[in-house]
Amino acid sequence: MMATKTYRAKKTLLALGVLLATGIAASQAQADQLADIKAAGVVKVATFDANPPFGSVDAKTHKIVGYDVDFAEALAKSLGVKLELVATNPANRIPLLQSGKADLIVADITITPERAQVIDFSVPYFVTGQQFLVPAKSPDQLDAYSKARIGAVKGTTGEQALHQRFPQSRVLAYDDIPLALTALRNGNVQAITQDSTILAGLLSGAPDKADFKILPDLLSKEEIGVGVKKGEPALLKAVNDELLRLESTGQAAKIYDVWFGPETKNPQPRAFKIEAK
Repeated sequence: MMATKTYRAKKTLLALGVLLATGIAASQAQADQLADIKAAGVVKVATFDANPPFGSVDAKTHKIVGYDVDFAEALAKSLGVKLELVATNPANRIPLLQSGKADLIVADITITPERAQVIDFSVPYFVTGQQFLVPAKSPDQLDAYSKARIGAVKGTTGEQALHQRFPQSRVLAYDDIPLALTALRNGNVQAITQDSTILAGLLSGAPDKADFKILPDLLSKEEIGVGVKKGEPALLKAVNDELLRLESTGQAAKIYDVWFGPETKNPQPRAFKIEAK
């Protein structure tokens, strides 16, 4: 009886040893995305091509340029690889990352608990808030639009915030902010909502900007981060390290000035105070 128990114990230990060894081997075999990016010599970054000033196509060069693009370029340089931009819209950002068609999301993506369940986020590199763009003669109070037709970009937190804040409003979702502005011009909606900085950039470049105004009240306040696939701690750390470096050296503020103007002249909630962890 004792010999049988000893044999079974040895057999169990042997089986556990095999499982442990297999688990370690599987763990070691798991892809390290940071290593893969460096081996390939290129990082694929999902960014907007129709949401100025974060990302849009330059009419002269036909290249995507913008605030997010400058951060993407800095990240690629810090990794020692070339940058490949993958044009996206708000609804397609996370699917591109999860499918492997993009390595990072640098596309004005707000950090939310729901999104954090499916992707990881860097430290925030931008802080903004949702505001309303309305015709110049419309009311200034946000609550005046509680039952209005309001345009939002599909798949954004602004669309979600509208349903929560104004459940009696009629929310119309558009693929990008220029389409939403067209709907506002045509009278299909009475207001549109988007990040304050995007609305400011949109309005500044509009030939009919005198016909519209941005309401002062915020619908929400949001932190923007870089999206990274779950389970990639090395890549996430590399992204965080570079964002911290850009902030500490003042480079982040310089990028801001290029796309939004000096903060002393055009104050926006870009600044974030973060510490290395």
